[in-house]
Amino acid sequence: MTPQDFLRRFGAVAGDEARADFLAEFFSGRGEVPVRDEEGNLWVGEGPVAFAAHLDTVLTPRPLTLESERWWGPAVGDNSSGVAVLATAWSRVPEGATLVFTVGEEGLGNLRGARAFVRARRPEAFVAVDGYLGNLVTRALGSVRFEVRFSGPGGHSWGDRSAPNPAWALGRLIRAVQALPCCERSSRSVARVWGGEAINAIPREVGLALDVRATEEGLLAEAEREVRTRAMEAAQLERVQAEIALLGRRPAGSTVTEALRECALQAAAGVGVAAEEGVGSTDMAAAVEAGIPAVTLGVYRGGGAHTEAEWVDPASLNQGAAWLRAFWRCLRGSAAA
Repeated sequence: MTPQDFLRRFGAVAGDEARADFLAEFFSGRGEVPVRDEEGNLWVGEGPVAFAAHLDTVLTPRPLTLESERWWGPAVGDNSSGVAVLATAWSRVPEGATLVFTVGEEGLGNLRGARAFVRARRPEAFVAVDGYLGNLVTRALGSVRFEVRFSGPGGHSWGDRSAPNPAWALGRLIRAVQALPCCERSSRSVARVWGGEAINAIPREVGLALDVRATEEGLLAEAEREVRTRAMEAAQLERVQAEIALLGRRPAGSTVTEALRECALQAAAGVGVAAEEGVGSTDMAAAVEAGIPAVTLGVYRGGGAHTEAEWVDPASLNQGAAWLRAFWRCLRGSAAA
């Protein structure tokens, strides 16, 4: 089956379990034995090098709109195309490899699928298949996600006008987050705010969710300390209570070896892919956290990720599959040497 044939059918399948069922049927039809775990991951093969594409999506997939040079639909690229390329790159799982399809990569999934797989199988190397063609991720982008709630007694906006107002603490924290370093090696984003009961009432509770990212663990730890300190300071100054909940954490760092990097670059050149090394947030972070050599290869051209207008160039999937195969040949040759 070509990656286009696979994507045409798989791209409309919604839900982690249904997507895993689709893959189980696909691999069983090839005479291979898929394995599933309690998290919802599925894999085939028993080799020490893991190739991983995540099943979960940000938006709910639906039937694709097919044009000659562009296929449209939510999640058609990220990561339905990654799954399609990985599932069909070889007619059978190559000896020495495991193809794993993970859950929990997007949003607040906190890499739970990749982390569970790495703990259980301890691969010798980990190759995430995710992102646009030519993206070569050799450094994991770390992140910390928080939820901060400020609470007070509430009251009437006039009658209790001198009472503590948690919204003022929220404003102080937002300004403090905005003042964090950005945007070369770190970033910060207030993703959501909420709270309040009525226009003429002092809110009893307000809150925000925020995302802080950095390319190095030291920068990430410093930003986390700053957020926690500023939240408590804001609460104290405005005489309200603060609660800080950690929603998720992804490690920063790199475990790429010269063999992984050189094979990725050499293979890209051999199949006409313009590879560019960089930083990204993918399942490879679970391997980096465990000290396992890891890299990410992007395998499709497209745009509009995480939107209703996401699209891919279907022809590019062939080039992505060729990059994977050439990368694997090089890596196996390096191991033999």
